[in-house]
Amino acid sequence: MTRALSHLRLGVNIDHVATIRNARGGRHPDPLRAAHLAVEAGADGITAHLREDRRHISDSDIARLKTELTRPLNLEMAATPEMLAIALRHVPNACCLVPERREERTTEGGLDVVGQKPSLAPVVADLKAAGIRVSLFIEPDMRAIEAAAELGADIVELHTGAYCEYAAADDAGRNAAELARLAGAAAAADARGLEVHAGHGLTFNTVAPLARMPEVVELNIGHFLIGEAIFGGLHAAVRRMRALMDEARFKAQGRVIA
Repeated sequence: MTRALSHLRLGVNIDHVATIRNARGGRHPDPLRAAHLAVEAGADGITAHLREDRRHISDSDIARLKTELTRPLNLEMAATPEMLAIALRHVPNACCLVPERREERTTEGGLDVVGQKPSLAPVVADLKAAGIRVSLFIEPDMRAIEAAAELGADIVELHTGAYCEYAAADDAGRNAAELARLAGAAAAADARGLEVHAGHGLTFNTVAPLARMPEVVELNIGHFLIGEAIFGGLHAAVRRMRALMDEARFKAQGRVIA
């Protein structure tokens, strides 16, 4: 029996609007304004990563987003006491726990859920006790999925970075293998009762295969959309991504968008 595909949610990450603002200082461009534009264009939620070094999103950004957003806020954060305290103060809809190294340009891979289970367990428990949905950003790996389920996470977000790198390099063989790994991980996570999200590096050219996976219910996309906004505007970039996701989702179940 073919599984019916639900609406595929688009989460727009606005971190790099703040990166541009912080390059010069001041208040422009405003990440909150970008969040509102993304929602108008079809985003179902907004993602923001509050890094320990505050290189883009700031504490005041999180406070404003939580107060003024009309869609759910997904707070990406390291599993540290400081970030836990901030999350418990603002109570976003969800917190996605991610690995974080000061010297990295961007998140370079999935969280070591297996090796860090003892330290992650109290963070997951405290967030859940506050009514915050907990997501773990992981590689499409069966051991990581098992560990996420054992920790009581609500969601796993599958790291799509390797898939996107192989696609950009026109490496068809490794690209196909990584897509198969992502599809297997999505099915395994769904079978264990975990909600499945995916993201990192997705573009107009790479989003469709993920959108066709029936277990995936949300894609989180940021850097590419902010880059495209330079050339055609954020509203247009989000609308096109939304349309490509919907087209792939409908085609996967033999439907046509009118």
